[in-house]
Amino acid sequence: MLLAASARPLDTVDFDFELPDELIAQEPPAVRGDSRLLVLRRDGGQIEHTVFSRVADYLRRGDLLVLNNTKVFPARLLGRRLPSGGGVECLLIKSLGGDQWDALMHPGQKLKPGARVVFEGSSVRLQAEVVARHFHGRRTIRLWADEGIDVVAAIDRIGHVPLPPYIRRQDRPSDRDRYQTVYARERGSIAAPTAGLHFTDTLLDALASLGVERAELTLHVGYGTFKPIRDARIEAHVVDPETLVVPADTAAALTRARIEGRRIIAVGTTTVRALESLTVEGEGRIKPSMGEVQLFIRPGHEFRIVSGLITNFHLPQSSLLVLVAAFAGRERILDTYREAVARGYRFYSYGDAMLIL
Repeated sequence: MLLAASARPLDTVDFDFELPDELIAQEPPAVRGDSRLLVLRRDGGQIEHTVFSRVADYLRRGDLLVLNNTKVFPARLLGRRLPSGGGVECLLIKSLGGDQWDALMHPGQKLKPGARVVFEGSSVRLQAEVVARHFHGRRTIRLWADEGIDVVAAIDRIGHVPLPPYIRRQDRPSDRDRYQTVYARERGSIAAPTAGLHFTDTLLDALASLGVERAELTLHVGYGTFKPIRDARIEAHVVDPETLVVPADTAAALTRARIEGRRIIAVGTTTVRALESLTVEGEGRIKPSMGEVQLFIRPGHEFRIVSGLITNFHLPQSSLLVLVAAFAGRERILDTYREAVARGYRFYSYGDAMLIL
């Protein structure tokens, strides 16, 4: 079902809702996959409440489940300025090649080009120099490790799991496992594709035994996914580019599913953005892809590939909520979110899940 474009330009405030702080999940479930699941039907707006372990009740033989297999790396570094010793927090966004990285740094106003920072721990000393200064705390930095240690290895040893800022606690060793999908393989994300956190190997095997097909792609979650919408009008928002790889076998599986009229179920908003950015050639063939995606999906978008979505509950006025509203309708989604709040669903990365069909 395709949704008509909005009758008027939409403002960012049109995607607001009230959310009590106590519903923002601070911890993952005690057992992976032990989450609630809200099921929303796009055709009539019916809502059902169940648990994620029963997601198979809503999928059918021939469905194609598409997963984002990106892997989160410990991108948050805590250190001090040289020579003053003032505290510094650095979030590595992505490697720019060589020894340079795109990063977010705090306190940004003090970190001008030439500023030096050191990060230490686990017998590792990692140093950084600010090369260029950009807006909103963004910096280009140069990284190197003492005594010839590989920089990536040093990051893995002293870096922290980049939990989102609405999780108001320090990361723990257990987050290295729980803030990662069981199928994560391709290192490169600074945030987890959190809809996938609910899946276990057992559940994936059970879905396969029911005839649900599975395909994987890689979209490295970067700043573009969670960057705040700072403009009053959503169409002015620009999503930063993120690295995408859709291999030939996944493109072939998508092509078969489309030609045969089978449902394509995206696990997570990152997977939706990846799929909807792909080129569809004559006779419905989908091309493999390797490059960058910068697609911002908002109401009025015509969905060409995705027919179902598994997702978490998102921040008010965020680009992720805008995407979900584009898929299921803004008023319907806001009504559904209000019901989720009333029923005490847990929100955001470690929260509960939603299936939209």
